[in-house]
Amino acid sequence: MDEASDVMPSELPVERRQRHTRDRTASLNSLSHFKSASSKHIRPRSTLRNRGSNASMKSVGSDTDHSEIIAPIPRRHLLQTSQSLHWLRVDTSSGDEWLNRGVSPVSASSVGSVFPNNRMANRLSFTALMEHERTAVGPSSTADARILEDDQGTIGAGRRFLSLASTLVKWCIGFGTYSGHNTPPIFGDYEAQRHWMELTVHLPVREWYTYDLQYWGLDYPPLTAYVSWLCGRIGSLIEPSWFTLQASRGLETGGSKLFMRATVVIFDLLLYIPALYTFVCAWQGTRSSRKRHAALLTLLFHPALLLIDFGHFQYNSVMLGLTLLAINAFAAGHDLFGAIFFVLSLGFKQMALYYAPAVGSYLIGKCIYLGPVHGTRLFLRLALTTTLAFVIMFAPFLPPFSPLSTIAAPIIRIFPFGRGLFEDKVANFWCFTNVLVKWKRIFASREGILIKASTGLTALGFLPAVAALIFGGYKTRLQKDAQNHSVDVSPSMAPASPSSPTPILPLLPYALLTCSMSFFLFSFQVHEKTILIPLLPLTLLLSGAAPTDDVFLWGALGNNVGVFSMWPLLKKDGLGIQYLAMLILWNRLIGYNPFKLRYGHFAGLLSSVVHTVIIILHLLELAVTPPARYPDLFPVLNVLICTPIFGLIWLWSIKRSVEVSWAISGLPGKREKEPSSTVSAISTTSSSATFGHSPMRGEMGVRATSLGYASGRGRGQADARRRALVTSAGGDREH
Repeated sequence: MDEASDVMPSELPVERRQRHTRDRTASLNSLSHFKSASSKHIRPRSTLRNRGSNASMKSVGSDTDHSEIIAPIPRRHLLQTSQSLHWLRVDTSSGDEWLNRGVSPVSASSVGSVFPNNRMANRLSFTALMEHERTAVGPSSTADARILEDDQGTIGAGRRFLSLASTLVKWCIGFGTYSGHNTPPIFGDYEAQRHWMELTVHLPVREWYTYDLQYWGLDYPPLTAYVSWLCGRIGSLIEPSWFTLQASRGLETGGSKLFMRATVVIFDLLLYIPALYTFVCAWQGTRSSRKRHAALLTLLFHPALLLIDFGHFQYNSVMLGLTLLAINAFAAGHDLFGAIFFVLSLGFKQMALYYAPAVGSYLIGKCIYLGPVHGTRLFLRLALTTTLAFVIMFAPFLPPFSPLSTIAAPIIRIFPFGRGLFEDKVANFWCFTNVLVKWKRIFASREGILIKASTGLTALGFLPAVAALIFGGYKTRLQKDAQNHSVDVSPSMAPASPSSPTPILPLLPYALLTCSMSFFLFSFQVHEKTILIPLLPLTLLLSGAAPTDDVFLWGALGNNVGVFSMWPLLKKDGLGIQYLAMLILWNRLIGYNPFKLRYGHFAGLLSSVVHTVIIILHLLELAVTPPARYPDLFPVLNVLICTPIFGLIWLWSIKRSVEVSWAISGLPGKREKEPSSTVSAISTTSSSATFGHSPMRGEMGVRATSLGYASGRGRGQADARRRALVTSAGGDREH
C-alpha cells in the first residue's frame, strides 16, 4: 500500500479513506499506480490533477492541514483525450498543461471526422483501459513486448486480408463491360488508354501530343505518357499485336483486356493501397486496431473509385495515391518529399490542380509559422525542389532532347480552353443553372467571358480555405524575444524543428475538400468522373468519424450522391449491377442506413429525403420513357438532385475550416498579449510509429478539448471554449 499512500493520506478519517478507495476502484485509477511500481516507466506525479488550491487547505472535520489534495486522472477521460488530440498532433505525454486543465463539456473528438467521437465510448471496458495503459506507458516487461508484437502481427494480417478482399472485388467489377465496349468507331476511355500505349511505343516523344488528335489524342501530362509507354513496352513483349500502330485500333481481344485490367490493379497495389496504409498509420496511429481496420475498410472499398477505375476503366488511383502520399509526408513533417509527390500527382493528371490551392497554402502557412529565418529557408527549398521536379518531368520535351517549340503541344493539350464551358450533363453550377440560363447561347461568341467568370467563381470558392491556412500559420507562428532572439516556450517542451508538422495540419483535409469541391462546382470542362477528387478528402474525413458525428453523415451522403451523379455514365457503360452492388456493400460495411431518420442532425434528415428521391427517380427511369422532346430528362433531373448536395458539402467544409481554425489559432483580432517570458505553446507529434515523434510549437494555445462546437453540437459553450485556451509559462530556450 506504499503506492496508494501518496494518493490516500493516512491522516484522513476512516470513512473518507474507505470512500476514497471505492472511488479509485470504481474508476480503475489504481491500475497505473500499481503498475508503475514494477515498471521503469514510472508515470510522474505531475500527471495528477491538482483539485485543490496552491495554498494550504483544511479538510472538513479535521484540524490537519494538507498542502495539496490530489487525485488520479480518471482513465476514461485520459483515454478520450488521447484518442482525440492525436488529430491535432498534440502529445499528451509531453506536457502537464493538457492534463491540469478544466474539462470541456463537449468532447474534442467531435471536430470533424478527423476528431473521432463516439457516445458509446463513454462506456469503456477494462480491456480498453488496459490497452491504453500498455500503449501509454510502454512495454514494461517481456510479456508486454510480446503482446505488442502479437498486436502488430494481428494488424498486419488484417490489412493483408482487407487488401486481398478489395482486390477480389475489383477483379469482379472488371468482369463487366467498360467505357466504349463494342461501340466503334471512337469507342471510349478504355480505347483511349490503350491507344496512348500504342502511340508512345511507336512514335518519338515530340509527336506524342500532336499525332492524330481526332482519335483520342494524348491530353494528359507527361507522367501519364511515361506510364503508357512502360505498359505498352511490357504488353508488346507479351503480344506485339496488342499495340501495333494503326492496325490495333479498337482491339478488344480477351488477352488484351486481361492485360489492361491487370495494369490498373497492379498500379493500385503499388501506389494507392500503400498510400492508404500510410494514411491510417500517420493520421490515426493512436486509435485501436479495430478502428484503424474500419477506416481502412472504408477507404479500400470506396465505391466511386472502384466503379470508375475498375469498371469504366481509368487510372485515377495513381493520381489519388500520389496526392495521398504527399498528404502523409506533410503529416510526418517531410515537406520536400510531399512537394515531390504532389508534383508527380500533377504530372499524372492535371485534375490534381484541384488540390493545389490547399497544398500551396498549407506550405506557405508553415513557412509563416516557422518565422523569417527558418520559414524563408523552407520556402526557398520548396521552390527549388518543385521547379526541379517539373523540369525533370518535362525534360524530354525540352532542349537538347527536343526543340523548344515541342513544349507548347503538351501544355495546349493539358489545358483545353478551346473546348468550351461544359460538354455533358454534370452536377455542377453551370449545368444546374443552364436549365434556366442558356449560357452557351447567350455567350456564343464570347466564350472568354465565361472562362473568366468560371475562374473568378472558382477562386472565390476556395478563398476561405486558403485564408484559413495562411491565417492559422500567422496566428500560431513562433515568437522570438527581441533581445535574445530565442523562442519562448514551456520548459517541458523542446524547440520546434522545420521538419515538424504545424498546428494547422488538421485544417489540411478540410481545405482539400473546399478547394476541390469549388473546382468541381465552378470550373470549366468538368466531367462526371471529376467528383472523385473532392470525394477523396471527404472519405478521409469520414474514415475517422463515429457514426453519430456530422462528418460521418455528410461523408456518407456525399459519397452516395457522388456515385449517383455518375449513374448516367455508368448506365451507358453497362455497369448497373456493379453500381447497385457497390453502393449496398459499402453502406453495409460502414454501418450506414441512408433511410434512417436522424432528427438531431440536418444531414441525417436530408439523407433520408435525398435517398428516397433517388430511389423514386430510378424507378421512374425503369418505367417511363422520356419524351422525344426531352431525351435528357433523367440526366437533367440527376443534376438537379446532386448539385444542391455538393453545394451544401462545399459550404459545410468552409464552416468546418473556420471552426477548426478558430480552435487552433483563435479568432481574428483576439491575439492575447503576454509578457515576453510567457507564451502560449502547443506540443504536437506525429501519431505514426513509422514517422516517429516530431515536437513543434505555436504561440497560440490549442483549444484542444473544446472542439465539440465544430461538430454543430457546441452551441452555448462559449465560456467553456474560452476556458479551454491552454497557456503554459516557461523560460527562454534557444531556438
